Amino acid sequence: MYLENVTVVCFLASYIVALVLEAALFLGRMRVLRWSALGFTTAGLIAQTAYLVNRSWQVDLPPLLGSSHDWLLVSAWLVVVLYLGIQFWNRDLSLGIFCLPLVVLLVVASWFASTSPTPQALDASLYVWSMWHASFLVFGMLGILLSQIVSLMYLIQHSRLKHKRAELPALHLLSLERLARLNWWLVVLSVPLLTFGMLSGLWMTYLTQQGMENPVTLGNVAFVANALVWAAMAMLFGWLLVAKHPTGRVVAWRTVLATGFLLVMLLALKLTSADGIHGGPG
Repeated sequence: MYLENVTVVCFLASYIVALVLEAALFLGRMRVLRWSALGFTTAGLIAQTAYLVNRSWQVDLPPLLGSSHDWLLVSAWLVVVLYLGIQFWNRDLSLGIFCLPLVVLLVVASWFASTSPTPQALDASLYVWSMWHASFLVFGMLGILLSQIVSLMYLIQHSRLKHKRAELPALHLLSLERLARLNWWLVVLSVPLLTFGMLSGLWMTYLTQQGMENPVTLGNVAFVANALVWAAMAMLFGWLLVAKHPTGRVVAWRTVLATGFLLVMLLALKLTSADGIHGGPG
């Protein structure tokens, strides 16, 4: 069957080629390069979708609950969908050079992550809560990762304007005002999603104590790491709400540092996880 022949290498190779084509635009802006990059990215998305569908059939679980491997691939898939959607809406905007490195990083990390199904998701009584928990976390972290991309765009645009350099044809970005506003909204909307993910996780922890074979404890590495990530983003969230007219550059730098911490913690959790969507050893 075709789906069974699709491997991680198939779409990873497509994304790497697309990234190389995006980088080649800095040597000379050619429309064929941009369309070729979009074509390879689209091909990668199709192959990745087929792979996730096949994985879902194999473990009889949605990709969000399948494993750390699948969870990382879903995160990468969402970034690609957003990237292609925005790029086809505004073909002049330079998004690939920012989004594709993140996609490649997530896909490569998934290669080394556990493919074991989540024990708690296999329990019918926790299935709905597991879906809510995983969904809140993946969309919250997606928003945070996107805010990192937007912040990097802001810092590059700010540096260009500060030094009065002309815009590179291959690096067309939004205005500082729009980037700052978009970054603010991404953080403000993402932190509540992470909060709901944490609260649903706490509730699931309580439920697993009621005679389950694989109870979750608050003392495990995964919960502590997720709590640290949430705390870091909650501090940034609170500062954004109470700070009086913070400069866009300061906001961008703080966002890059906070989201960089989140990305490192996320990948560390996934690569050391024995099972679960975000679990580590208890």
